[in-house]
Amino acid sequence: MLSERFTKENNHLLKNALSNGAYEVLKSSINLKSEEIIKTVIDSGLRGRGGAGFPTGKKWSFLPKNTELPTYLVINGDEGEPGTFKDRDIMRYDPHLLLEGIALASLAIEAEYAYIYIRGEFHRECEIIEKAITEAENENLIGKNFLKSGKNINIIVHRGAGAYICGEETGLLSSIEGKPGKPKLKPPFPAVKGLFNCPTIINNVETISFIPSIIKNGAEWFKKTGRENNSGTRLYCISGNVNLPGVYELPMGKKIRSLIFDYAGGIENDKRLKAIIPGGCSAPVLLPDEIDIPHDFDSLAAKGSLAGSGGIIVIDEDQDMVEIASIISSFYAHESCGQCSQCREGTRWLKEAILKFKNNTAELKDLETLRDITDNMTQQTICALSDAAAMSISAILRKFPQEFESRCK
Repeated sequence: MLSERFTKENNHLLKNALSNGAYEVLKSSINLKSEEIIKTVIDSGLRGRGGAGFPTGKKWSFLPKNTELPTYLVINGDEGEPGTFKDRDIMRYDPHLLLEGIALASLAIEAEYAYIYIRGEFHRECEIIEKAITEAENENLIGKNFLKSGKNINIIVHRGAGAYICGEETGLLSSIEGKPGKPKLKPPFPAVKGLFNCPTIINNVETISFIPSIIKNGAEWFKKTGRENNSGTRLYCISGNVNLPGVYELPMGKKIRSLIFDYAGGIENDKRLKAIIPGGCSAPVLLPDEIDIPHDFDSLAAKGSLAGSGGIIVIDEDQDMVEIASIISSFYAHESCGQCSQCREGTRWLKEAILKFKNNTAELKDLETLRDITDNMTQQTICALSDAAAMSISAILRKFPQEFESRCK
């Protein structure tokens, strides 16, 4: 679906992208009514690929009607979740796929301005996107009165400054507005009161890149791939101790074991599998006997974990789970915006407590302290960073207690 285009050589150049079908769907859909596009996306069952898995068309339908305020479309290209690197590939190899998706989504929600929020470290990808926008505008494929339709879509690139918290949608909006990238209380939700206090739809890069193929082929075509309530393909990022790390586009619901051993080539050096993190480091860890399940939003939620961003981190028998917990806790302590006390203090306490185990200075009572900290960090804060840190560390403690107990004095 996606990889048919962005794996083609030099498809970031407009002339090559056009020869591979770029903007053909937009041209044929320019006169579709807003409600027609939204209904097709709802019927397709497309769920957000950024992590939450919320139905995309349903999100679009939440926009208020008959308002005098402008509507904005914001594309989340921050991709700060450790273990995730698929949006970068879309932006790098086929920015015109993304731009066509943005134009179609803008027709659906009647937005004249779209922002692409790109992670601060993605310098090359930002340059590619900006060049692609200029090329497309010069050919009247986007911009003012694009395709002589009487409609406008102005696409603006906004570079982040490398803050993980700006991957959270309201923190991202704060950043675009020139404010500190701190999440906002909900409700009101962005669809009602978002960017510049106007109705706003926020979609992930991968999510919006599916729109051209869905509009071209129809909702039923998309639903034929994947599983019930988990339609289509998705881009799986597989990294860690595997022979063939990379980005794989596969139907939603492939068994996790198959993803690792059939596609990513199995474990390096024929080591045994110890654990996997199935959806970026926010997702609770799974043991080898827990991976014979489909990798989709519902199956992993039922297992007590998350499909998240599709970032699968594979851990072999030689890895130290205390060290992994230390890396994860240090990351969250560094990336907390400090707005909520449970997150600001909790992530720091987790980091310091785990360091005691790493340095072999912990006592058994410190295990109980760790459990107590994680229990008090969930469902207490404005955004999910605190919950993610707590769930991730709690799962490691629960499934690998002996590795912590053996470090105690």
